[in-house]
Amino acid sequence: MSSTISNNRPQPDKVITDIADYALKHAIKSSTAYATARLCLVDTLGCGFEALSYPACTKLMGPIVAGTIVPNGARVPGTSFVLDPVTAAFNIGCMIRWLDFNDTWLAAEWGHPSDNLGGILATADWISRNNVAAGKKPLVMRDVLTGMIKAHEIQGVIALENSFNRVGLDHVLLVKVASTAVVTAMLGGTREEVVNAVSNAWIDGQSLRTYRHAPNTGSRKSWAAGDATSRAVRLALMALKGEMGYPSALSAKTWGFYDVLFKGKPFTFERKYGSYVMENVLFKISFPAEFHAQTAVECAVNLHDQVRDRIDQIKNIVITTHESAIRIIDKQGPLGNPADRDHCIQYMTAIGLLKGNLTAADYEDSVAADPRVDALRNKMVCVENRQWSKDYLDPSKRSIANAVQVFFKDGSKTANVAIEYPIGHRRRRKDGVPLLEAKFKTNLARRFASKQQQAILDLCKDQRRLEATPVNEFVDLFVS
Repeated sequence: MSSTISNNRPQPDKVITDIADYALKHAIKSSTAYATARLCLVDTLGCGFEALSYPACTKLMGPIVAGTIVPNGARVPGTSFVLDPVTAAFNIGCMIRWLDFNDTWLAAEWGHPSDNLGGILATADWISRNNVAAGKKPLVMRDVLTGMIKAHEIQGVIALENSFNRVGLDHVLLVKVASTAVVTAMLGGTREEVVNAVSNAWIDGQSLRTYRHAPNTGSRKSWAAGDATSRAVRLALMALKGEMGYPSALSAKTWGFYDVLFKGKPFTFERKYGSYVMENVLFKISFPAEFHAQTAVECAVNLHDQVRDRIDQIKNIVITTHESAIRIIDKQGPLGNPADRDHCIQYMTAIGLLKGNLTAADYEDSVAADPRVDALRNKMVCVENRQWSKDYLDPSKRSIANAVQVFFKDGSKTANVAIEYPIGHRRRRKDGVPLLEAKFKTNLARRFASKQQQAILDLCKDQRRLEATPVNEFVDLFVS
């Protein structure tokens, strides 16, 4: 019996070549994108500095083998670690994502594009230190910002119309793909090498969302992005050594990504790659909470003064929300750990009502043990506003709306407090930037002495000077 399968090697999938061409050739001309990338850089690093206060995070950091020395290695900001770029990417990515407080992109797929900074910054620092050692020029921070813009765009544009969560895959696969493309280009890869590396990123076994959902929610969701961006650096380095790629990694019949993992459907795209995602990215400013709950917590905080002395009089609480929030974070029953709690809209709303705030520490066991928290959760019901579900997907709105209303046993009730756009949304950027800068100052104070803090702040506020700063000199400011 003869085979009917052709062994003629096809041309690379267009999805892969489009990513490679964008990573290598596209010139970013948007000043708004660069200004937003600067804000994203400082906010992302700040999130990492806060995470360094948590032993559950820091126990995963450092070299794989204690005592490893890497000449001209990449530094991990906020620490004294000097590591190879793959391990450094994991370290940086892990601390960035640990507290679920970095930026967000919401569409058909969700994710946190600044997760890519782990691979981008580690690689840029490693290249720069080796260039300096060889008498060559280092990369500058504009190169890092450019890499961030492009990684945001690759991850975010693919996410606009392609839902990986609906087939059970985790969004960190897009971090791996975006980081792979950008890092390979940053390392000087040719078009063929970028295509080869990206094809391998698609072929890799992809993370399941198991660790994000009941009844298995756990801490892997806090290091999965670090794992993805570090894997990207590994794939990039392999490609530069001549490792082959797989041209129909997506489209190959039976064995390709589409048939194996995407129910046979090819990706669809609503726009070409540019700088749209960075310009419109969502910042988590007020609360370290899964983004679909940001406005719910804000509503609860606004109601705190009205309910704090009447907690025992509450009959029920209605959270009006959108479909994605119900699918991801509407959660009943016991919550086993901090990772479980920061993905429960009822828990986050309860803390907002009880305390008038929500911090990373509020997910710890000591706070969750307060019997009032679960008592309030048991009185909550989530209902969908279908218009808000549509507005969530509308590219002209991208709202993330929630409302909270509290009903009391005596028949009285609070107003139905509704907020459509969180403080980190582009529509509220004017109000959000001062708060984002204050958040960064707070996070710097967790790790650095006053003089060091001021030097960092002065540089990070100056767009032109920051962009011209050698990457290794920038990273050296954060040695702790």
